Amino acid sequence: MITTDFVPGSPCWIDLGAPDVPAAAAFYGAVLGWDYEPMEGAEDMEGGEDMEGGMFRKDGKIVAGLGKLTEEGARSAWMIYYDVADADATTQAVERAGGTVRVAPRDLGEWGRMAQYSDPLGGQFAVWQPGSDTGVELMDEPGSLSWTELYTTDAAAAKEFYGGVLGWQFGDMELPGGGGTYSLITPAGLPEERMHGGLMEMPAEALTLAGGRPYWHPVFNVTDCDAAVARVTQNGGTLQMGPDDAEGVGRLAVCVDPAGADFVVLTPPPSES
Repeated sequence: MITTDFVPGSPCWIDLGAPDVPAAAAFYGAVLGWDYEPMEGAEDMEGGEDMEGGMFRKDGKIVAGLGKLTEEGARSAWMIYYDVADADATTQAVERAGGTVRVAPRDLGEWGRMAQYSDPLGGQFAVWQPGSDTGVELMDEPGSLSWTELYTTDAAAAKEFYGGVLGWQFGDMELPGGGGTYSLITPAGLPEERMHGGLMEMPAEALTLAGGRPYWHPVFNVTDCDAAVARVTQNGGTLQMGPDDAEGVGRLAVCVDPAGADFVVLTPPPSES
């Protein structure tokens, strides 16, 4: 279960880099019922004079961030941030493990300290050392993050890297119908009910969105998967897979927004009373 009771190694923030901020705000507002709030005080942050963006809220609670995609040649994508006690120490661990520092640790005002990396296979992720801001305010509820997922070309290498850098525990399960092995991720020292994500090995030719490189994507909880997919396509997005029913997981679909950022919508199975 993914929660806002953040611990080291748990997902605590997500943001979207989009080429057109107003268009992205309108799309996710229509699909997930989010309200967009332009950010005040960006000019006070390092590089703030070039920043455009703000926050997404669901029922008044912050669920994600949105910013202008400025990196030349980069694709629009969601970035997942994981809680760490020390962003500088994590950066050193990333480098020792063969990863790449994309954005060196930097302070974002009093809110916290962040850094962004690529794992040795090319999967991009980020970390957040909390200050006054610990992360998003809503998780695992309709319209919010409920899972994180990595598609990678080498599951064993990915587990070794992330296990060393973020202390994750892994539990493997075989997918039905010979679909391969799925590795469930849990923060260090926590029970399985606190697992927050998974990773799966896939061939490079299946990872077309990132040019054959591994990538992370978010899974958003929705009350009606099929209705959410209809809103995606009605608002200029596309459907990559599904909707399909997954036993014990729910009904899900892999979607791509109009700028090319992928995400999953998931309706969990009814809870047993």
